[in-house]
Amino acid sequence: MEIDILNKKENKVLDRTEIKFDCIYSGEATPTLLSVKSKLVALLNTKKELIVVDSIQPRYGEPKASGYAKIYGSKESLEDIETEHVIAKNKEPEVEIPEDEESSEDEVTGEEIEESSEDEDEDSEDEDDKTDDVDSEKSDEE
Repeated sequence: MEIDILNKKENKVLDRTEIKFDCIYSGEATPTLLSVKSKLVALLNTKKELIVVDSIQPRYGEPKASGYAKIYGSKESLEDIETEHVIAKNKEPEVEIPEDEESSEDEVTGEEIEESSEDEDEDSEDEDDKTDDVDSEKSDEE
């Protein structure tokens, strides 16, 4: 993937630099917003928290996309100006804890399984005794 910057405009009122670019990606899928953002960070020597990729529009029939990004002067100006959904789509996904680590805490030991099965056996014996008592009462009434 290659990025060519077409236009770079300083917007002092909003404390940002607006960038229009072309992204050339021959033989690949259309690049994701986060991969373009990473490439722009490296290309423009800026912090990842201060750049927002607003749009990436692929061109029909060409391995090329046009994009628009904004680099803010401070995190405060970014949060004041940009909407929440634009900030959310430019945020890196959080690293999740693997399920193996979570399930190891919740695992039941073999002893606990044996104890629970013994309790169930005792309950079933009690139920058998109750049904025998009911049968004997019925025969007494006859």
